[in-house]
Amino acid sequence: AAGEKRWGTDESKFNLIIGSRSIPQLKATFDEYTKIAQRDIYSSIDREMSGDLKKSFKTVVQCVYSHPVYFAERLYYSMKGAGTDDDTLVRVVVTRCEIDLVEIKQKFLELFHKTLGTMIEGDISGDYRKLLMAIVGPN
Repeated sequence: AAGEKRWGTDESKFNLIIGSRSIPQLKATFDEYTKIAQRDIYSSIDREMSGDLKKSFKTVVQCVYSHPVYFAERLYYSMKGAGTDDDTLVRVVVTRCEIDLVEIKQKFLELFHKTLGTMIEGDISGDYRKLLMAIVGPN
């Protein structure tokens, strides 16, 4: 047993389930968990775990429910505020450009009410901006 209504948390049980199930199985497991625990798995992980393990499990849960939302958020926060997290920005754009960047751009617009291209144009400049915009494509 692990998780809600238990003293302590047996992370190995979470690790076994999250690390060995397919995405459809994880979705079904997380949905059933919500019914049983009266709390979603994301909230439980947030309450029960800490550190890198917590961050890793929350990332898996986010990706199970929506890769495009997860990556749209990574892109937004890589450019939000002062400075740019260039590593994250380039990694996401380049690794997702031939997979699901169109869907990520749609989720970006839905979540943040601006296009990914508009944010890139406002955040970076020069050849770096031209290169990223060539990959991202028109708004």
